[in-house]
Amino acid sequence: MQILKIQRMKSKKGLTLIELLIVIVIVGILAAIAIPMYTGYMQRARRADAKTALEQLRAAQEMRRAERGGYSIDLTELRKTWGVQANPIGYYNLSFTGTLTANTFTAQAVPFGSQATDGTLFINHGGDKTPAAKWAK
Repeated sequence: MQILKIQRMKSKKGLTLIELLIVIVIVGILAAIAIPMYTGYMQRARRADAKTALEQLRAAQEMRRAERGGYSIDLTELRKTWGVQANPIGYYNLSFTGTLTANTFTAQAVPFGSQATDGTLFINHGGDKTPAAKWAK
């Protein structure tokens, strides 16, 4: 009689509460690792878009300088004539900052939205990129 009861108990299939809790804990640990990594990856990808846009803006300025003898102080002209991307670039807005002349410029990419904590990126007429730590990543 006891053998029969043991066989019946073994034939039941399903998950116990403990097994289910263990699975939930494992999924939670994996999510706790994966979500910050994904967020960091997305922030770096958005920053890469802004860096590319700034480098394209600088290249457009150099083409304009070679053809017309000076840099532009107007982003609209650079967009229409030289192919600079329109704002916003992903989670960044492009603009000029500081004193603009026919021989100098400094462009910036200002983050907004979920990228706002990333910090502003700069590039100037000489190709100097600041902050260097953000450009290196």
